[in-house]
Amino acid sequence: MVQSRYAIRTTLPLPFDEAVREVTERLREEGFGVLTEIDVRRTMKEKLGAEFREYVILGACNPHLAHQAFAAELEIGILLPCNVIVYRDDGGSAVAVMDPIAALEITGNDRLRPIAEEARARLERVLERLESDHPPARPS
Repeated sequence: MVQSRYAIRTTLPLPFDEAVREVTERLREEGFGVLTEIDVRRTMKEKLGAEFREYVILGACNPHLAHQAFAAELEIGILLPCNVIVYRDDGGSAVAVMDPIAALEITGNDRLRPIAEEARARLERVLERLESDHPPARPS
């Protein structure tokens, strides 16, 4: 896994469609449902006539964590759901998840910190399971 200031990413040796299915299943195992699915490639083609790689944005939500977040900060819906992206990458698919800690820190509400930590731990487990189920091919 690779971490940036706002996301955690991994690359899987899977075709795009299979990666989307696997990500959705692993999210479900951690209590997340996918509320929205944005097909960026199709949208770019329809709206701009532009070609784009296979790329989907999944709006993932864990209802229990979302409920806690709403109790702590009513307007938190601006930062929900947790975005998860899957896109075709050289020889496989990249998967990245929004870092909930980075996203929720901007509120300045300390009551959100444990909720963000729990969400991040669950999303990290999603990526860890994907990596352990689909290790990168080793050069021969």
